[in-house]
Amino acid sequence: MKVTRRETPKRRPVPLRLRDWNEVYEDFDHEALQQQASRCMDCGIPFCHNGCPLGNLIPEWNDLVHRDRWQDAIDRLHATNNFPEFTGRLCPAPCEASCVLGINADPVTIKQVEVEIIDNAFDEGWVVPKRAHVLTGKSVAVVGSGPAGLAAAQQLTRAGHDVTVFERADRIGGLLRYGIPEFKMEKRHIDRRLEQMAAEGTTFRAGVNVGVDITATELREQFDAVVLAGGATDWRDLPIPGREFPGIFQAMEYLPWANKATHGDPVLDADGQPPITAKNKRVVIIGGGDTGADCLGTAHRQGAASVHQFEIMPRPPEERADSTPWPTYPLMYRVSSAHEEGGERVFAVNTERFLGGADAVTGLRAHEVEMKAGRFEKVEGTDFELEADLVLLAMGFVGPERPGLLSELGVELTDRGNVARTDDFETSVPGVFVAGDMGRGQSLIVWAIAEGRAAAAGVDRHLMGHTALPAPIRPTAAPQR
Repeated sequence: MKVTRRETPKRRPVPLRLRDWNEVYEDFDHEALQQQASRCMDCGIPFCHNGCPLGNLIPEWNDLVHRDRWQDAIDRLHATNNFPEFTGRLCPAPCEASCVLGINADPVTIKQVEVEIIDNAFDEGWVVPKRAHVLTGKSVAVVGSGPAGLAAAQQLTRAGHDVTVFERADRIGGLLRYGIPEFKMEKRHIDRRLEQMAAEGTTFRAGVNVGVDITATELREQFDAVVLAGGATDWRDLPIPGREFPGIFQAMEYLPWANKATHGDPVLDADGQPPITAKNKRVVIIGGGDTGADCLGTAHRQGAASVHQFEIMPRPPEERADSTPWPTYPLMYRVSSAHEEGGERVFAVNTERFLGGADAVTGLRAHEVEMKAGRFEKVEGTDFELEADLVLLAMGFVGPERPGLLSELGVELTDRGNVARTDDFETSVPGVFVAGDMGRGQSLIVWAIAEGRAAAAGVDRHLMGHTALPAPIRPTAAPQR
């Protein structure tokens, strides 16, 4: 009998998962997954393709899973996506938001089918190195080892180029490695993919800050082409009174320590805590997005005394808002695994100042806000103070870091401060390309991988005069030069 009800894996019990850093979901039965894949319809127009920047062949691999053809399914999945083990865990699934079934029922569990396909493929030994048949003799430097950089590197290596990936952190992976907590994606998934890429011929150089340890001039002299994939790492700050008090940190100053500890790095003190910890502290997280939720789940596991998460936007509706009709990504109230674990979410609130002194932050003063004529205005009489020993700023990023490599290269920037590029993802400097958040601005992992693949096609065409590499997208706002 055909399944009509959407089912997803269960999350492990909260008291159990807070005792470790393992991924929160329990295993999902293959037979049950095949039944879920059978919910995919014979759409006249499969809008899930439009929802996915990678152009994943979703109905095809859903059907293959349903028919128990798992190896064919991973071939179709890898045809458009280099790293489904990352997207299947971290993508917010705009494909599901645009699923045709979602018009009048729950959408297909596309994301879960995707991650089960790739995990099964690794278990079966089907994910093997794919070495180039012919080497071109051309060399390419990829700066940044997040999803955009890794996607570009794998595509270019398979095209026969000599590719070196540079990463300023001590391990390869970018935000996948140190920005994503272990409970959302265990880092073994990165490591096994890097093993495949190394076997294909990609060279990795961690602990190298391009623009400092190697100059832009040296980089261009040593390589025939360069791909900038350093991400949008210039974080948004909160310049209000008291910002200088100790105990106030950016999310990306806080999150990497927990991941370093799970790697077994010698970062813990005598009490077994990293340099920045939430243990026994009253924590306030300013920012209601995914990064804020990552901080929330990390604080829970470190044993925070209490956690409040502030969001300046009003609480979203329980169901899809009228302003985001199908097939757009819906504005609606969501509960992540971290929110399920505890803490208090506070919406429509603005932090006015931090309280404390030279020794430590002790709290903050805030008030409620409401939107009027496109601006947030204070709701009079709603002022309140909240005690805090640790404040984490998770308000997103404003673009790439400009000093150093970008200023040395002299690449043009857009009005928003991102690196400008052509339809081939080439910057204003010939032979220098850009992919991912560095050119697009802060965005989703699927966009990063799609741009990495597209930039690789641009590089290959630049070096060889033609390319057989797929270019799934073009920049949404290519500059006129």
